[in-house]
Amino acid sequence: MNATLLSVVGLGMIFIGYRFYSSFIAEKIYRLDPDFETPAHSMRDDVDYIPTNRVVLWGHHFTAVAGAAPIIGPGIAVIWGWLPAFLWVILGTMFFAGVHDFGAVWASVRNKAKSVGALSGDVVSPRARTLFMIVVFFLLMMVNAVFAVAISNEFQATPSSVIPAWTAVFVAVGIGILIYRMGVPILWPTVVGTVILYAVIYLGERFPIELTAGMVPVGAQWILILFLYAGIASLLPVWLLLQPRDYINGIQLFVGLGLLYGAVLIASPTIVAPAINPNVPASAPPLFPLLFVTIACGAISGFHGLVGSGTTSKQLNKETDARFVGYLGSSGEGSLALVAIIAATAGFATLGDWEAMYSEFGNGGMTAFVQGGARIVSAGVGISTEFAATLLAVMAVLFAGTTMDAGVRLQRYIVQEWGTIYNIPILQNGYVATVAAVTACLLLAFGAGGPSGEGGMLIWPLFGTTNQLLAGLTLLIISVILVKLGRPVVYTLVPMVFITTMALAAAIYQLGNLYREGGILYPLLWIDVAIVLLAIFTMLEAGSAFMREKRAAEARASA
Repeated sequence: MNATLLSVVGLGMIFIGYRFYSSFIAEKIYRLDPDFETPAHSMRDDVDYIPTNRVVLWGHHFTAVAGAAPIIGPGIAVIWGWLPAFLWVILGTMFFAGVHDFGAVWASVRNKAKSVGALSGDVVSPRARTLFMIVVFFLLMMVNAVFAVAISNEFQATPSSVIPAWTAVFVAVGIGILIYRMGVPILWPTVVGTVILYAVIYLGERFPIELTAGMVPVGAQWILILFLYAGIASLLPVWLLLQPRDYINGIQLFVGLGLLYGAVLIASPTIVAPAINPNVPASAPPLFPLLFVTIACGAISGFHGLVGSGTTSKQLNKETDARFVGYLGSSGEGSLALVAIIAATAGFATLGDWEAMYSEFGNGGMTAFVQGGARIVSAGVGISTEFAATLLAVMAVLFAGTTMDAGVRLQRYIVQEWGTIYNIPILQNGYVATVAAVTACLLLAFGAGGPSGEGGMLIWPLFGTTNQLLAGLTLLIISVILVKLGRPVVYTLVPMVFITTMALAAAIYQLGNLYREGGILYPLLWIDVAIVLLAIFTMLEAGSAFMREKRAAEARASA
């Protein structure tokens, strides 16, 4: 199978989804109103609520939801073969992720930019809100912990990525000041910032940074540094760091995707991996249902709903921008997942080399993306494999970092919302809420990963399951809103039923594995049990509300 054909077919289908299906959803289901006053205007405070150019906001949303997950998940899932991963990424992007992400932004904007967790209290019940927000907190805790571990591992594997990755923080602050405080048009800060980000890759290669192991292992040092940064970043105004960092990283991702896809077209590599792998290692779980939680981001992801309703909705200038930001943001992520599949299956010289990488389930991931993608870029563009590997490693680290930025901020929002809901003034304090969020993440990272934190990738399968359960819950909340408005719900209910079924089946499978393995994994076992029970009870509450609203709508129609 030629990788060029796969990329053309995949990108073509994603484009069709945005051009036609998202337009149908916008006009017939969500019915966007260009004159509706969004919370960015009605609640403007220039910290969290601020009207934003839709291209800049797309950059924030795209990079915040993309992170490293659409690289890691597909890079692991191709162990079953490239075809199942390809079909799930493309169909999931078109009919699942786009509707979910777009819907979360729309629903939040229509309800004073409330997070999807807080929104569940209004449209379902206060009890559902409590259960939902606990699930959300667990998910964010896992997202932040696992991405910190992934970045730490990549810094150790590719020391040349350290300087470029941290330079991006200073570039983002400079862009934020130039645009929002000095009124400089967006073009030149974008051009100069992008040039700087790529220029410092050479600096990183000349001066790789490696921490020295002492009383605290190197992996643990990086994890602590990353959470210190994320905690500070979560308290800064969105215009100063979060928004410009996500925007400039979005530009870099766009350039990186162009480079990768361009190299695929030029080099025209052959996919050496089988379409369906007949020799799956014994350690690999069954394709059904684990494929659908191994690839979460890149097909559909509950985390996107948290970003869409947590930060994106507070910055939406016009309601009609929700289609461009939400659906196109998920389409961009699908494109990233697709090229991750190609890098992890066509970036190897022989089938034997590929099988060596995928000798155990959980192998591949970001490593396969960086190594395989570097070989394709080197063959297609002519730069050295080492430089290409540094470039891709920096790209992956930056996106994981932006997800941590948004994730810790969202976790802080939840703690503060709890403080408001339950009248606990101390939790309403941003500094206290941030410390609580970061502490929970550190406990999980080191609790699951040991003193070094390096074993924290054990969290990944549980993260995927929780992510998809949350996506199902979010689609169910959107469906309740739609039925209350008397609008069609099949376009949200069908994806909800499918992804919830797959996620619950995967969670039950994982419960058995965690119980058998025991030891250090027992905390994850009890987290899994708690999440499954919380999700089931929340869905029962939401299902009851859905049927109640459906009967009320039918009564109004027959009256």
